[in-house]
Amino acid sequence: MSKYFHSVELDASKCCGCTNCLKRCPTEAIRIHDGKARILSDRCIDCGECIRICPHHAKTAVSAKLEEIKNFKYTVAIPAPALYGQFNNLDSANVVLSGLKAIGFDDIFEVSGAAELVSEATRKLLKENKLKKPIISSACPAVVKLIKIRFPELCDNVLPLLAPIEVAARIARKRAIDKTNLPSEDIGVFFITPCAAKVTEIHSPNSVAKSACNGAIGISRIYPELTKAMDHLTEVEGLSHSGLIGIGWATSGGEAAAMLGEKYLAADGIENVIRVLEELEDDHIRDVDFIELNACSGGCVGGVMTVENPYVAQARIHKLRKYLPVSINHLDVDQEERMMWEHALEYDANIFTLSDDIIEAMEMMDKMEKIYNDLPKLDCGSCGSPTCRALAEDIVRGKAKEKDCIHKLKAQIQSVYDQLKNSI
Repeated sequence: MSKYFHSVELDASKCCGCTNCLKRCPTEAIRIHDGKARILSDRCIDCGECIRICPHHAKTAVSAKLEEIKNFKYTVAIPAPALYGQFNNLDSANVVLSGLKAIGFDDIFEVSGAAELVSEATRKLLKENKLKKPIISSACPAVVKLIKIRFPELCDNVLPLLAPIEVAARIARKRAIDKTNLPSEDIGVFFITPCAAKVTEIHSPNSVAKSACNGAIGISRIYPELTKAMDHLTEVEGLSHSGLIGIGWATSGGEAAAMLGEKYLAADGIENVIRVLEELEDDHIRDVDFIELNACSGGCVGGVMTVENPYVAQARIHKLRKYLPVSINHLDVDQEERMMWEHALEYDANIFTLSDDIIEAMEMMDKMEKIYNDLPKLDCGSCGSPTCRALAEDIVRGKAKEKDCIHKLKAQIQSVYDQLKNSI
């Protein structure tokens, strides 16, 4: 069994080996063998790009079911602010939050409220000038894992603060314990998530030993029941307690704007994120204090577990937050310290290690370079590996053969044909 948890799953029966996902994956975590895609568990960051690009819906994002809240005596929903962008003509977040209570949750705590606390803590850290700049947001778990795998030199730049999800879960759990006097194990805290990476983050967190969340329910999974409940509400409770800063985190640039300064940069969409990280690694980005990066286009509203067009959702978020106060939630005296990561972000060297024996690893590396130099360098993906260099690595690891390269195979066939022709 793999030691890695993933919320992105592959249904091999629907896969036709078309290579669309192979070319799109930002960490080269997909291979095509025997006409079927295969996800390399140690390299997958659950960004959801393969889900978006697959024409046969062979990749899916898995999350908890609503029925799982019945396993607890008291349950709290912590909805992502992206949830508000899924509904048309919404004039108050209270309608959505009341709908969540109507479908079975006992209490609500908005992640947008926790986002305001994270924003304030980040502003304080920036002012103290103790962190390596530019600081990269740690809110998007897909981006954090991308940095661990592809840009390890930037690990020290990642903001060592818990993401709003974890902050919200901890506050919600403590509040529920104080309110009910129930033990923690009887309280279920569930994140209403727009994306697959956050499901994975709850089960296999980057920054803490164990998440305070019990699970995550995808927006698309809960949407039909929630919409029905909202249509039949008899009372709308005043449950919302967050301002425009917190709700603004749902869209690209919202977190960066909350820094209330000018030296920031925001990018969304995995290809743009990679471009920024490459330039940052090459020291081409300067005079910037804070960088917000979202793997999904448009920000969290573009997650693969949402139901609405991200740009439509973005417009709805901007409209909803228009008349809200700037921020409602503020840090307690010792709260900032409790929001810091429990352990530092570290590069997982084992992912790319060819061998534990350094001599053997060097020999394999030399062999890999020789194989690569003999390949056509077209990066066509026809062999089942995303690039010629990836194929060379797979060959050295014993997971592919040189004849898998269709261009080399074609050349061999032509050579045999020429020999036969000349012998006649």
